[in-house]
Amino acid sequence: MEKILLLTSDNPLYQQRLGTCQFTDDPDAARIWLAEPARAAALLQQGHRPDWLASTYAGVDALMAPELPRDYQLTNIRGLFGPLMAQYVFAHLLSRLRELPRYAEQQRQGLWQPHGYGSLEGQTLVLLGTGDISQHIARVGRAFGMTVVGVNRSGNASVEFDRVYAVDQLPLALSQADVLVSVLPNTPASYHLLNEHTLPHLPAHAVLFNVGRGHTLCLDALRHQLDTDALAHAVLDVFEQEPLAPDSPLWHHPRVTLTPHIAATSFAEQVAGQFLDNLARYRRGEALQNRVCFTRGY
Repeated sequence: MEKILLLTSDNPLYQQRLGTCQFTDDPDAARIWLAEPARAAALLQQGHRPDWLASTYAGVDALMAPELPRDYQLTNIRGLFGPLMAQYVFAHLLSRLRELPRYAEQQRQGLWQPHGYGSLEGQTLVLLGTGDISQHIARVGRAFGMTVVGVNRSGNASVEFDRVYAVDQLPLALSQADVLVSVLPNTPASYHLLNEHTLPHLPAHAVLFNVGRGHTLCLDALRHQLDTDALAHAVLDVFEQEPLAPDSPLWHHPRVTLTPHIAATSFAEQVAGQFLDNLARYRRGEALQNRVCFTRGY
């Protein structure tokens, strides 16, 4: 039986979930690594190689560095993070629309004072990316009565979206957004896609979410939009530098909501289920699911 190297922050839980597997602490004795990308990257840098590296994350940025080898099979986790991302996005949207922080403060003050509120119905949700995670968010948006617009490389239509634009039509898509959500992976093509030239196409009342990768959004350009009343609010879960620097002005910006990269975290029991399915395929010599293309980065 193949030996498996665990490189996670919760190895005991994974060992419990994968009880029939054999484990080793020796990277050279393991043909299979089940790993968080950054932990695996350190061993790859030292010259160790698996036959198959199963990432416990959807994002594999740490494994895409040009100096790292690519002569192994790489898979990631898919289908688990879409519901979690959708919950994150709509929790923030509904809290804002329904004035929940305001009512919490009024409760502390013992103040009975109703306020008007908005609705998601009829608003336009623009999603950068049309993959698995975006499709989950799109389905929830449509259930709330939103028009859902997608942006991807090709502009090819997708059943979950009312319209899909190619990335070279990004300004047209942004101009329609009441809510913009970026779930783009870390690729050269997505670097600072939201910048001083594209962000001004967003309506001033729009709310921006970045839950994909920090490098998609130019923070200087974002701050300019917020400071000049050209954008209503930004909800940011990911950043180019993590943790965010303590002296970053975003911490205290009145139009920014920050969270520490927690929009969708990996649950060991769910990751283990996908891994075991792929492990059975590996043992049968079949193609692995959720293969990552090193050229595209996802």
